[in-house]
Amino acid sequence: MAPFLQIAFYVALAGLFAILMFGLFNMTRSDDGQASRSNKLMRLRVIAQAVVIGILILLGIVVGSIKLF
Repeated sequence: MAPFLQIAFYVALAGLFAILMFGLFNMTRSDDGQASRSNKLMRLRVIAQAVVIGILILLGIVVGSIKLF
């Protein structure tokens, strides 16, 4: 289970980085849809961050670094 979570963590982290880069690139644009895309990318980034943190917590529990009880 731990190797799967490690791979999922790195994939999710790469996805988060890609979303962040798209958001930064979107800020340089000045067309009519820029504000709407910026809001969508911000929401997507927050969701991706929650997923990355969730996977990291699960990984800590599986490995034994985080003890529940």
